[in-house]
Amino acid sequence: MGGEVAVSVGCGAAHRLWEEEWDITVVSQSPLELQALLGMALLSLSNRASNPALERFLGSSSTPSAGDQLCSSMTHPQGVCAWECEMEPVSGNTAPFFNKTFFTVPEDLQLGQLAFQLVAFDIDKDPLTYSIYGPDAFYFFADPTTGNVTLRNSLDRELQAKLTITAEVYDGQNDPVSTRVTIIVDDRNDNAPVFQNLPYEKTIDENTTIGSIIYTVFANDSDTGNASKVSYSIEEVIPDSTKNLWLFYILLNGSVVLNGSLDYTKNTFYQLKILATDGGGLLHNVMTFQKSSTFLSLTIRDMPNLDPRFLNEPYSGSVPENCALGTTVLTVTAVDRDTGVNDEIFYSITNASVPFVINATTGTITVSGHLDREQLPSEEILLEVIAREAHLNIYGEVANASTLVTAVVTDVNDNKPQFYSCSLFSCNFSADAQNSFRGNIIEHSSPRLPVSNLSIITHDPDKGINSSYKLYLQDPDASAFTVSPTEILGTGEVQILVQDASLVDYEKSHVMVVQIIANDTGNPTDCCSTATVTIDIIDSNDHIPEFPQSIYKLSVMENSPNGTIISTNITAYDPDSGVLGEITYYLLPESIREVFMVNATTGAVLVQNENLLDRETQSIYYANLQAKDGGNLVGTTVLEITVLDANDNSPYVMGSYFISVEEGQNVSIQIQAFDNDEPGNPNSKLGYKILPGPFSDNFTIDADTHKIHNKEPLDREALEDERGQMVVTVEVYDHGTPPLSTFVNVTITVGDVNDNAPIFLNQSYNFSVFEDSPGSIVGEVEATDADRTEINSRISFLLKSGNGSSNFLIRSFRLTRGHYRGQLTVDPDTSLDYDTLQQKVFFLEVLAENTAADSVGDKAMVPVNVHILDINDEPPSILPDSLRDVRVSENGTQQGVVCTLLASDPDTNHSLVFEELTVACFKGENSAKEVCWDWFVLAPNGSVLVNSLEIDYELCDTVVLTLRAEDLYTEKGNPYSRNETLRILIVDVNDNAPIFQPTSETFVVVPEISPVGLQVATVKATDADSGMRGNITFSIVSVVLIDDNGVSRPFENLFEVVRLPEEDSYVGSIRVASNLDSSLKGQYQVTVEARDGEAPVHTAQTVLNIFTVDQSYRVRLQFVTTVSEVQSNSENIKRALTTATKAGVYVVAIQTVENTRASGVEPKSVMEAYFVYSNGTALDVNQLSTLILSDPLILAELVNLGLAIIGPGRVTKPSRETELIGIIAGLAAFLLLFILIMTLVLVLTTRSYKRKLSAMKALKVATTFSPAMAQQGAGIPGTNQYNAEGANPMLNLSLDPSHDLGFHEDSSSVASVNSLDENTVNTAWDNNVEAKKGKAQLMDDTDEEVLVAALNLKEPTKTAYINTTFTTTDL
Repeated sequence: MGGEVAVSVGCGAAHRLWEEEWDITVVSQSPLELQALLGMALLSLSNRASNPALERFLGSSSTPSAGDQLCSSMTHPQGVCAWECEMEPVSGNTAPFFNKTFFTVPEDLQLGQLAFQLVAFDIDKDPLTYSIYGPDAFYFFADPTTGNVTLRNSLDRELQAKLTITAEVYDGQNDPVSTRVTIIVDDRNDNAPVFQNLPYEKTIDENTTIGSIIYTVFANDSDTGNASKVSYSIEEVIPDSTKNLWLFYILLNGSVVLNGSLDYTKNTFYQLKILATDGGGLLHNVMTFQKSSTFLSLTIRDMPNLDPRFLNEPYSGSVPENCALGTTVLTVTAVDRDTGVNDEIFYSITNASVPFVINATTGTITVSGHLDREQLPSEEILLEVIAREAHLNIYGEVANASTLVTAVVTDVNDNKPQFYSCSLFSCNFSADAQNSFRGNIIEHSSPRLPVSNLSIITHDPDKGINSSYKLYLQDPDASAFTVSPTEILGTGEVQILVQDASLVDYEKSHVMVVQIIANDTGNPTDCCSTATVTIDIIDSNDHIPEFPQSIYKLSVMENSPNGTIISTNITAYDPDSGVLGEITYYLLPESIREVFMVNATTGAVLVQNENLLDRETQSIYYANLQAKDGGNLVGTTVLEITVLDANDNSPYVMGSYFISVEEGQNVSIQIQAFDNDEPGNPNSKLGYKILPGPFSDNFTIDADTHKIHNKEPLDREALEDERGQMVVTVEVYDHGTPPLSTFVNVTITVGDVNDNAPIFLNQSYNFSVFEDSPGSIVGEVEATDADRTEINSRISFLLKSGNGSSNFLIRSFRLTRGHYRGQLTVDPDTSLDYDTLQQKVFFLEVLAENTAADSVGDKAMVPVNVHILDINDEPPSILPDSLRDVRVSENGTQQGVVCTLLASDPDTNHSLVFEELTVACFKGENSAKEVCWDWFVLAPNGSVLVNSLEIDYELCDTVVLTLRAEDLYTEKGNPYSRNETLRILIVDVNDNAPIFQPTSETFVVVPEISPVGLQVATVKATDADSGMRGNITFSIVSVVLIDDNGVSRPFENLFEVVRLPEEDSYVGSIRVASNLDSSLKGQYQVTVEARDGEAPVHTAQTVLNIFTVDQSYRVRLQFVTTVSEVQSNSENIKRALTTATKAGVYVVAIQTVENTRASGVEPKSVMEAYFVYSNGTALDVNQLSTLILSDPLILAELVNLGLAIIGPGRVTKPSRETELIGIIAGLAAFLLLFILIMTLVLVLTTRSYKRKLSAMKALKVATTFSPAMAQQGAGIPGTNQYNAEGANPMLNLSLDPSHDLGFHEDSSSVASVNSLDENTVNTAWDNNVEAKKGKAQLMDDTDEEVLVAALNLKEPTKTAYINTTFTTTDL
């Protein structure tokens, strides 16, 4: 299976290459063209397996495609056909790749700082360009050159903890390579704890158990680790007091625990300032603890632990008897002392069987049963009222309170008089009344003679005037009698008297009947009672003793002693004589005898019982004085004994007097009294007066109406009594002799009205407080409120807004009822600074306000002036104007005080001194260490003095003194000012010469491409002086060319120097001043001088060596591409040439080829260039060819870019004579070269023919050998022989054993004249392939030609190695 592939690239010598059984023949005219083709073949065959990019370019298919096909004809063993081959450019460049796609970045990274670096590896060492994109690329900026990624926008791990970007790298050759990069944002303690679920508010019971958790706060810290662990503490409790501070504590989990007892009456509200602190963490490389605070508002819920209380005690009310059911007596009011609970109050009366009920909710007492004053044991009824709260108290008990209510039942004329048969002083009026009576009388009894044997008592149970009634008789016999008395008040004895004696006649009627009518005129509905009196008429003698008068009107003073003679001359005459004429006197009826007695003999009437002689009980007594003769005939006369009134009864006051009235209202109360003495008599005439007393001047009583009125409006605040009661004693007196009187107390309870505004004890207040004392007490104001009840006298203080009132707080404290103190303090959150306050006195206005339960009272205002006192608490400050830069000349030329610092202190009393803290020495931006520490000294008074004669600008140009001022009188706070710096600038003196900086750089100039103005070298010089003293100018002193033989030749105006200022130095740019001679060889010695700019002028010189590269080093590169294509690819061409040579490439020109030699390749353009190293040496054409051919990759790239021929460059003729000489020499050289080429072509053609014959012979022999028979051994250098190890040291590759194929049939093939001649070899099967397959596998007749197969097989079984060290000398 053999064949021959001919690749035609021109006409000329043919060379054979063997690859296994294939014979590749290459015909080439140009050595460089052949070199390029062989280099491509070598690149394709040797590097395909190890170069993935090449593998991808060539493809893995064994069938050539349009892009992969290299050749278009093949010579096969069965026939030979002409096949033209176009060499496709093959790229051997490998795409870069990233080695790291995961990074961690701290979230507190500052903008512009390095976050991470993108690093990609490129086997080809191509320059890489980096970029990033994607949504998260917003945060970063990638440096395209270095791959450094810096932060462009701030990170926040809590918002986004993971970022993903796409990083892309581009090597300029392959498609950009991108990968996803994951960035983890590392946490930093940049978040303070944040309280959740705000606001914190809770209402708790005042009886909450100690130790109870009353609230749990929670603060979340979005950081991680310790920085997210939150601890809690209570910073402050409002109201602020020592007791309140320990009233609560907080657990680690945020639970607030009650640590003491609560009392609603003391505080109804607490505010706890809670501080949350995290566990700390790094922030900007500093251990940081983040804190935040919030407030927990606790409202205390009042609990029912106090009993209710009655208001406006005592209670008294009156109601008339017989009033309608439901009539209101009065209303009691009780309140729950637990004001926050304000439980509903229910009322009840504990008394049993009383005709009153109370409304359970309103407390109104009403009449529930029939009221009959006469049936009650007393007109005053005491009721016990219980006020009970609706709910049990906290102890499970009923909360109640009791009070006594006096209910007075007043009399109503609701009873008519009744008749009773009894003695006046022994009647039982509770027994049934009687309406029939029986008595007797002797006929023809004298008028006014009472009917005997009658005991009639009338009684009206009403009181006072209501018990008055009249008596009269009716029926037919009423004309014979009359009733006495005709009017009675209350209770009285009733007698039936003879009115017409003639009508009392036994012979006409033995019995007479009359009806007594008792008529209560004040009660028209039920006015009258009737009693029937039956009178038996007694028959009498004809002559009876007769009295001269039928009636005697007598009088006796009541209360007269027993035996008092009322009358002495009442005697009767009886004409009968004897016993019948003896008259014995008797008093009738018998009942009269209890009061009076008569002398039976004389008829004198005397007082019998002085105790019964009471006019008020009975004012007139009617008695029959009976004169009885011996025949028992009786003569009678009527004795009308009038009991004269004696002033023996004191006035009687009805009821009791309690009245409740609001202050400011008028009082009108009538005193009801009567006197049982005789009406119309001075003894019963009553007078009223108010007795002297505490309140007698406040009231007056009307003598006619008996009403008490207040003289002036009542003022509750004028009363000292806590209950607001005014007791006025009224004397009710009669006009008798001696006058008698009765006293009654009128109790007037004055209800409080919120009618008084608070009053400050002082008209103004002046306080003072030291500055910077938050929470301290400023002073106290006091105010009173004259209202007498707690609710109306309560005072609250507040500050009127404005005038700096926001800097202060005022709290109210109760001293006594109506007396309150306002404590003015500085707001704990405010710090008053005397020095920054525009006003040193705050003119405050404190308001005292009385807020009643139902209305708002008036306000009082008092001015309060608060003087802010200065304390020495402000640090001093150094005046900026005194810190201006100071200039001091170096070398001790300036002595003494260079400046004086000034400081100020806003405090009123201060003493300032200065002290030096540190001294910093700088030279430019760099530290000069300690060189200037003793140059200056700072005095306590602020004077800065020179302290040294060795001040040197070149060592230190800036001295920075760090200093401060101290206030020796500081009482509080920092005594020091802020640290300031004083910069002392050292003024330079020209005392230094310029100094050239040494350089290791070698300077090279290529005259041909060095136009005027081109920089060919640089010098750098510095001058330690500053300003014009250090301003360096350069000049060229001399230029000398030293050739290769050491001969010196001076030049003028060949170079010039241009100054380029740089930081801290000056650069002299050595530039071409005139056209350089490109034919000169050697080096220029340029002497450069540096000069400073101020007298005394200092200079310095240096010598530069500039190597010149002449035209002999110009190389001519010919390309098969056009000039425009070469120009567009010039950078790639230069980069490839630089990579191969490591030299600088200086392109002279790119132009069209003028003429070429006849060959198969026709260059279209030429690039002429120099290849110069930094040490001044350059490459000639041979050295360049060697270096390019030694690098197959570069060679392939250059061929791909169109490179065809490398040759010597043209030498530009410097002059006409030189040009003529060059033409002659060129013609001679051309003739000689032509002869040599023709000879060489002839020799090579002969050798090529012989080799073809040997190849055919070797092919036949090779078919008879197996791989096992291959010769063992290594190749001998310079030959195609192999030694025993089977290795070719020229290729440094392990080869399979091979055998002699008969190439040495002539002497020329046995030993090559040049050891590198024709080092193309055939190799046997690879050892690994042989081990796997066991024997050589031969290709069948249908396989393609050997070169295409070798390039396309995925696992090539044949490899041709070509020794790349051969040179053009072989050709």
